[in-house]
Amino acid sequence: MNENAQREQICILGKSLFDRGLTMGASGNISVRLDSGWLMTPTNACLGRLDPARLTRLNAEGHHIAGDAPTKEQFLHAAMYAERPQSGAIVHLHSTHSVAVSCLPDTDPHNCIPPLTAYYVMRVGKLPLVPYYEPGDPAVGDAVRGLAGQHTAVLLANHGPIVAGKNLAAAVFATEELEETAKLHLLLRGHNPRVLTEAQIASLHETFGRP
Repeated sequence: MNENAQREQICILGKSLFDRGLTMGASGNISVRLDSGWLMTPTNACLGRLDPARLTRLNAEGHHIAGDAPTKEQFLHAAMYAERPQSGAIVHLHSTHSVAVSCLPDTDPHNCIPPLTAYYVMRVGKLPLVPYYEPGDPAVGDAVRGLAGQHTAVLLANHGPIVAGKNLAAAVFATEELEETAKLHLLLRGHNPRVLTEAQIASLHETFGRP
């Protein structure tokens, strides 16, 4: 897919996320890896009203070279890409149910959501919690970097998820799966739900690979 097509895809999928209430206002950001840098949604941009021509263009060193100014959370994307050379895109949202899970005092910091469904295991896997940092604090990049090499997604405490994928469609699908499973997890709290066993999880990994 050439750069123009990737620009269009960012705008189309960004609008889809916005229209379905998975992001709101000017929150959330998307990036795509190019051969010589990245495309990224700009700072203070609404994902429902993106302009392909105004997307941020960063070079291979992460310097802004074209388009509007980048999101202040570009270092989150950089941290994920640095540890995940296999990833071609990243989605970061403030989606309601995922953020709700990140605020719960009894959330397991090593795995925020239990393995409730096969598709969650296949697309997200284990979801670690990154401690709270103020938005824009570069220190959170170091915390993300320490986990990104082992996980396709991480959850920022009182903030939201960062999800990587081999391409943008895969990252969006995984983000949607995470949000729906977070909703399911909240609905099932206090009901002692049945979860997938270690053997069932191992079988999924053997059949479909790890996310």
